[in-house]
Amino acid sequence: MAGRMIGTGRRWVAVAVTAWALFAVLAALIAANGWAPFGFEQAAVDWCAAHRPPAARAVAVAVTSLGTGVFPYLLAAAAGALALRALPAPRPRRRAAALLLAPLVWLIAGQLVRQGLMHAFGRPRPPLADRAVAASGFAFPSGHAFTATVCAGLLVLAIVRVRPSATRAAVAGAAGFAVVIGLSRVYLGVHWPLDVLGGWLLAAGWLAAATRVVPRPDTAAAPAEGSGQPGGLGRVSPRS
Repeated sequence: MAGRMIGTGRRWVAVAVTAWALFAVLAALIAANGWAPFGFEQAAVDWCAAHRPPAARAVAVAVTSLGTGVFPYLLAAAAGALALRALPAPRPRRRAAALLLAPLVWLIAGQLVRQGLMHAFGRPRPPLADRAVAASGFAFPSGHAFTATVCAGLLVLAIVRVRPSATRAAVAGAAGFAVVIGLSRVYLGVHWPLDVLGGWLLAAGWLAAATRVVPRPDTAAAPAEGSGQPGGLGRVSPRS
């Protein structure tokens, strides 16, 4: 079991390092271009601006609204509640609080990191004439793409840990959620395509790190008396 856990830990470290390395390369490429859009980015935004009938715009606005405000935090809170339900009784207060709040705290921490990077890079958004909705702040990485990916991913992690049989459906739903929200930002003319890609990459690394940081409902907070197992590594067994 210990060897399998170590292997899993190394795999997620590799995922985080790879995602963040790709994010750094992407940021460097955009910086080398003076933070201006590449030709294909401008072409994408121009196409979207020219193909934005009222009905499609209304749908895109509804979709994009799910990537900000209260909804992402509700998903993170749902992830915590799901993990808490999987914790066998009796539930130590500290352990229960950690399970319940950890996804929400991890999402908030990610937002602080993402905001810091956005202000550090300072990439301008597309011109006002191309925008279908109001947007403030800088462009890279996309906040909606990052937020949607992280909150949906945290919910997937909780589902996978408490109901492995639902893994495929949960992953597919989360991926679709993140993709449509990211694409909606380009369609509405408030982000360049590489802003969205950057948001996805940053979020992928953040989620990978969450697998090692966010508490699991199937691990003990402290060793059971006489078990000889270190805290946090043994599985919690319900008392008979």
